[in-house]
Parts: sequence; structure tokens; C-alpha cells
Amino acid sequence: MQQVGHYKNPNVTAAMSGNFATAATISSSEFAFPVKSAPRRIKIALARAWVLHQRFIVRLVGALALALVLAAGFQARGGIMQAASGVGDLLAGRFAQSGFAINEIAISGQVMARESDIAAALAINQTSNIFNFNVAAARQRIIDLPAVADVQIRKIYPSQLVVQVKEVTPVARWRIDGVTFVIDGNGNQIANATSADDNLPLVIGDGAANNAKAMIETLKAYPDLSKGLAALSRIGDRRWDLIYNNGLRIRLPEKGLGEALVQLEDAQIKDQLLERDLVLIDMRVAGQMALRLAKRNDG
Repeated sequence: MQQVGHYKNPNVTAAMSGNFATAATISSSEFAFPVKSAPRRIKIALARAWVLHQRFIVRLVGALALALVLAAGFQARGGIMQAASGVGDLLAGRFAQSGFAINEIAISGQVMARESDIAAALAINQTSNIFNFNVAAARQRIIDLPAVADVQIRKIYPSQLVVQVKEVTPVARWRIDGVTFVIDGNGNQIANATSADDNLPLVIGDGAANNAKAMIETLKAYPDLSKGLAALSRIGDRRWDLIYNNGLRIRLPEKGLGEALVQLEDAQIKDQLLERDLVLIDMRVAGQMALRLAKRNDG
């Protein structure tokens, strides 16, 4: 049965052998209370940690002990700075050999960014381990990749990295010198275009990349002009031509673009102008529309 002590005064008279005449005065601190002391709680916590993480603790203590021995040896020789570097390398290698080497990398979220480029940016080598891996530096190297807008890197002990990539939003394909790239809203090249990017608008020519987003946004206000549109061609980095799948080319003006598009859409709505047998509509002169018919083969 658990003993419980009750007391009111600092000193309490305890009955010994049932004889109060010979009772001795003792301190209340000598009573046994059911409260565990702090040292005992610490011992219990340490015992539990040893049972649950014995293997981890043995490896960690071994690696730290090796580091202390090496540091003492190097310092005794007088090469303190050089010793620190040497100890760091040896300690890193020791951690890597003790089961803390990064041997699993989970990468997700990448579509345009190449997995090999992301892995290279992590810069993991033979001495890399879960403790010395610099998350901030690796994150910046990955963000510097053209297709990456942001990235999160998490360590999962003892030996895994989880990399979650958020890519930039592509706005168009840009064709220049026979090569087609996917570009972002600022005209930056993200990656080489593939068939998976065929849904993106195509812009062609010098200066097209830097001006693509503005022109694409402008055309959204004229949906009747977007039907059958194959490409936007930048001319002299000053103005645009619209090129359609049926071979029709529309030369838009350098100035007064909005007015020209309104005029063109009105003609399309009223007369289906873009479906006519035309190869060219020239609108470079304000308020005018010059048409060129397609050549006919009468046999």
C-alpha cells in the first residue's frame, strides 16, 4: 500500500513503539511521498529513448566520439584551421558510412524541368549525409533552373530527401531559327517545346518572345479572330502578322492595333471575311483594308 504523508508543521512528532513519552521529533521531509523525483523521470526518459532508438544513438555517439578524437589529434599538431576542415570531411564520411548517407530522393511536380537537372542541383556527393546537407543552398540552385518557380525540400531521417517542385507557367511557344521553345510571361526560355505543348500559342520571329504575353492577352478580347489561328509572327520587332491554318496572313499596323482588331472582327462577324478565298489582308494603313485573292487554277 502506498504511504501518504500528511503534515501541518515543519516538525512533526512521530509515535515510536506506541510510546509518546519517548517519541522523537523528525523533519517532515523524511516522510515518503508518491512524487517521482526529477532525476528518476530523466532516467525513465533516457531508458525509453534507448529502447526505441538504440541503433540511432549508437551510430551518433560513435560518430561524435570519432570527431572528438580526430579534433584532439589535429589540434595537438598545431593545425587548428586545417584540422577543422579535415575533421569535417572525415566526420561527414563517417556519418555517410553509418547509415545517414542520402540514398533516396523523391522528386515530384516537375514536367518541363528535367529530373537529372534537379538531381545535379542537389549536389550530393560521397560525403553528403542527412546532417550536413544544406537545404537552403540546394533550394536556390533548383530555383535558378529556368522551368522552376519554387521548390520545397524536406529531410526525412535517416537518409531521404523529398523535393516538391512548382514550375513556372508557360504562356507560348516561340520559334526562332528553326528551334521552338516554351516561354514564360517574361519571354524567358523554359525548355524545348514538345508535342505536349501544342496547345500553347505559337509566336515567331525576333522580339516575339518578349511581346508574346501582351499580344496573346489582347487577342482574348476578340475570340472570333482566334479561330483557326496558327501563329503570331513578329515583324521587325515593331508589329504583328496573324497567320491562319488556311494560309491567310493578316498584316496588322504598328500603331492603332486595337482599332484594327475591332474593324477586322466586325468584318468577320458580318461577312465571315476570314473564310473567304483570300491569302492576304493588309491593314497597315489606318482605316483601310487591302485584300488579295488566292490564285485560282482553272485547269
